[in-house]
Amino acid sequence: MDTRGVLDEQTGRTKFRLRTVDPAPALAPFVHYHWIVSWDLTEPFTQQVIPHPNVHVAFSDEGALVHGIIRGRFTRRLTGRGHVLGVRFHPGGFRPWLGDRVSTLTDRTLPVTDWLGVAGTEKPVVEATDDAAMVAAAEALLLPRVPEPDPVVTQVRDLVALIQDDLALTRVDHLAQTSGLSVRALQRLFSEYVGVGPKWVIRRHRMHEAAARADAGGPVDWAALAAELGYCDQAHFTREFTAAIGVSPARYRLRT
Repeated sequence: MDTRGVLDEQTGRTKFRLRTVDPAPALAPFVHYHWIVSWDLTEPFTQQVIPHPNVHVAFSDEGALVHGIIRGRFTRRLTGRGHVLGVRFHPGGFRPWLGDRVSTLTDRTLPVTDWLGVAGTEKPVVEATDDAAMVAAAEALLLPRVPEPDPVVTQVRDLVALIQDDLALTRVDHLAQTSGLSVRALQRLFSEYVGVGPKWVIRRHRMHEAAARADAGGPVDWAALAAELGYCDQAHFTREFTAAIGVSPARYRLRT
């Protein structure tokens, strides 16, 4: 399981359990996977996440919410005993369900009741007795509402995969050259389908990679990593890392 974006992941895994479940075939063109987090704590624990370019629909005791892409850090305080089921959509995969530009959801949450027009949607999910039943309850809400196939979703997924597969792809004009689209066309496409621009996706992927290197253990040559990730110098990398993660690379490495 790829846990990039979960900060201090080694500590987190001692506090909660995370697992994923593949979606039903009819949902697979739009949904990457379902995720389930459960915890049973004697003391509160706060987990921070650096989100990916994915929209999530989450079901918990606190309600059912659509989470647009968060450009900063996502923080969740876990107390007592509980669980959450989330539906992680592919980059671009939520656009056909929303019927509007995904950028209208960026840094926002939307009650699932407002989205689907159905009240009490979280109850069948959070009251389910096991993972399979939770997933089945969530899919029972989604499957009757599956939209028509949208070939642009596949195009957007492929573009985001290009960014994630090639660390040398560090600028939007590089992505334009590789994809055959103009920079302006990429910006419009990402705003419409992803919710953030391609530059943000590139920068966020570099931060995920940097944090993952620190979490892996062992010494990190930050200057070499900054160069590998396409930064003009280590100072630029350190500023972006600190802004995204909340502490400098060296301090983050010490606490992991």
